[in-house]
Amino acid sequence: MIKTPMTAQGALRLREELHRRKTEDRPRITQAIAEARAHGDLKENAEYHAAREQQSFNEGRINDIEGKLSNAEIIDVTKLNAQGKVVFGATVELLNVETNEEVTWKIVGEDEADVKARMISVNSPIARAMIGKSEGDTVVVKAPSGDIEYEVLSVQYI
Repeated sequence: MIKTPMTAQGALRLREELHRRKTEDRPRITQAIAEARAHGDLKENAEYHAAREQQSFNEGRINDIEGKLSNAEIIDVTKLNAQGKVVFGATVELLNVETNEEVTWKIVGEDEADVKARMISVNSPIARAMIGKSEGDTVVVKAPSGDIEYEVLSVQYI
């Protein structure tokens, strides 16, 4: 089975969510089901059906997280010696050559990607274009609107 890359921070977040779902959410939902059951007829008991739906969602998410963690290759970028090259987990500051706009991206695993948090998937076109580059290098990203040229301003392993 092919391992999926994940940052150490991403794995920690998933472990924390898994712990919360098992130790807080699961008992709370079980209690809600028990209380709803005590109200009698289950066929017309909206609280019971809502609690069972919550339970189903929570258990599905627990299974999903456990699967992702078991299949993850956890990479701690702070322990890598990448010699200034852009690698998985690196935080890269870029300058758009045409617009002079600066942007910073952290290259993360597929499940960790969050554009609003400036974290992009290692499989995204911009990340693929950056991998292996160093400070001062030019990166050309193939975008639907045409090629976008960036200069690598800095590479950090944080």
